[in-house]
Amino acid sequence: MEFDQAYFDAGISRVGTDCEKWDGMIEETGDQDMIPMWVADMDFPSPPAIRQAMEGVLSWGTWGYTISGEKDAEALCAYWARRHGVQFEPGEVLMSPCVVTGMRVALRALTEEGDGVLINPPVYGPFFQSIKVNNRRVVESPLVRGEDGRFCMNLPEMEEKLASGEAKAFMMCSPHNPVGRCWSEEELAAVVNLCAKYDVPLICDEIHADFVFAPNRHVGILSIPGAAERTVMLCAASKTFNVAGLQQSSIVCKNPAMLEAVRSEMEAAGVRSGNAFALAATRAAYTDCDAWLDGLKAYLADNRDFAVKYIAENMPRVRVTPLDATYLMWLDCSALGMAQGELMEKIAAAHVKVTGGTFFGSQGEGFIRLNIGCPRAQLERALAQLAAVLG
Repeated sequence: MEFDQAYFDAGISRVGTDCEKWDGMIEETGDQDMIPMWVADMDFPSPPAIRQAMEGVLSWGTWGYTISGEKDAEALCAYWARRHGVQFEPGEVLMSPCVVTGMRVALRALTEEGDGVLINPPVYGPFFQSIKVNNRRVVESPLVRGEDGRFCMNLPEMEEKLASGEAKAFMMCSPHNPVGRCWSEEELAAVVNLCAKYDVPLICDEIHADFVFAPNRHVGILSIPGAAERTVMLCAASKTFNVAGLQQSSIVCKNPAMLEAVRSEMEAAGVRSGNAFALAATRAAYTDCDAWLDGLKAYLADNRDFAVKYIAENMPRVRVTPLDATYLMWLDCSALGMAQGELMEKIAAAHVKVTGGTFFGSQGEGFIRLNIGCPRAQLERALAQLAAVLG
């Protein structure tokens, strides 16, 4: 099968499948004409190899208690070595239902109640929630936007927060959601050095690792010298292959003591992962879907370039953040002079649903996040309707 433009242009109908993006939106808004450009999954069929693997499990006819382990971790290890040049061993992998679960378990295992956890907002909303629900404190070092619109970490401020003892751990997003940054090797090395200098654990969410566009490349945190001693890396096939509903992710840690602490916390909470369908699907994703992923990345890069050009021509007051990675565009609408509530109301009235910037922290005021992981025709309709109210 050719995973070309025509393949991804065809998309897939998801209405009536109990999906949050479409059915949840319609239930919430009552608007049958709303175009969903919000929650971070894609409106493309998952790779055929995944469906075939799940059909194989379906053919068993019974689905009792299922073992998981070495072969599942081996598939993950081989995939990360092949796609990203990052080496780790099956014995350094734990399975988790989702990346947010892994994040919360790692926080519980590696910090104490009342500890401060350093993050870089605007950042994925569950970072805040995971810290607060576990009785830790959010410590913010906001990203800084340069004249070219790209965001960077404020390393001197981060060091201040760590040096003072205000933060006892650092949790980051690489690539970054929502600002679309692919962190350089130098930036990641600086982060690792800071965490080593102040002896704090590093929790790194790399769920968007597969969506880095040339000429950039994803640098896995575990490939940085010194990272192995203090890092928990979180990853999943869910974003890449559109299988989030299967609830399967991985926790990778090369430090035996930290890995055992995370394992013990999972055991205490009764966290289990690895249903028969999810295991088969994830193994297939990591072994048989490279051609699909290569075609998808080319399609998403074209969507990005189309959207950047369209917004510049039709919404000149909306500033597009350069998109190194992810299929999520971070759009600055502050020049329109609207409060966040008014901005979201206008967009909803145009029958488009996006994610409001304040979901990612107060620094997101005046911003929206736009999901371009959809067929071009859907993207064109959404942009045209946005232009009618934001142009």
